[in-house]
Amino acid sequence: MLARLASKRLLEIRQVFRQSPQSTRSLSTALNYHIDTPDNNPNVPWEFSEPNKSKVKEILSHYPSNYKQSAVIPLLDLAQQQHGGWLPVSAMDAVAKVIEVAPIRVYEVATFYSMFNRAKVGKYHLLVCGTTPCMIRGSRDIEAALLNHLGVKRNEVTKDGLFSVGEMECMGCCVNAPMITVADYSNGSEGYTYNYYEDVTPKRVMEIVEALKRGEKPPRGTQNPERINCGPAGGNTTLLGEPKPPPCRDLDAC
Repeated sequence: MLARLASKRLLEIRQVFRQSPQSTRSLSTALNYHIDTPDNNPNVPWEFSEPNKSKVKEILSHYPSNYKQSAVIPLLDLAQQQHGGWLPVSAMDAVAKVIEVAPIRVYEVATFYSMFNRAKVGKYHLLVCGTTPCMIRGSRDIEAALLNHLGVKRNEVTKDGLFSVGEMECMGCCVNAPMITVADYSNGSEGYTYNYYEDVTPKRVMEIVEALKRGEKPPRGTQNPERINCGPAGGNTTLLGEPKPPPCRDLDAC
């Protein structure tokens, strides 16, 4: 009885997703199974570009020949860069062919790690850190400002294809919270960048978006003019002088 109910419910979900492309987009990262679409199915031709084929060889050179599968993550990352920030199933199949494993082994990795996007993103994919330090420092306001400014929901792409907004877990800049990162796919894998913007405010993230629209490259790192890198705002209050050397080098003789 339960099996029949579960099967019926799954069929209903699949039907909704086939009828509504928007639902597929907004919930794509929540699903671990694939539904074929005209632009994302195993029959769509996909291969690494000639410049990236050289990069594939270089990546594989870091691993023993009998452990090619260890290169799955950097190869998926390269494929995602080439394909404008997301991984169609045919790209995953191409990676599986390169490392000589069954495609399911690549799907397992691509569906596990949140940095791999399995649906289209903008040329500038904005990721807001949602972990506790950034949340306490206002990351929800940062995300709301971006979504309102761009007129989209989370994981939607703007009509001009330039921007999408997502959430990422801790990116290691807690001292400069809140922060966002910008994955720039506007120039393919050759010009791909992944930059952190820290100490941001709702006003500042909107300024960053407008600068990107103009084709500018906003200065990355802290956006607080009173801070140098991850030092305290306003400058150091301790360790202001040169450290004192030990009284002697031979500690046993001291």
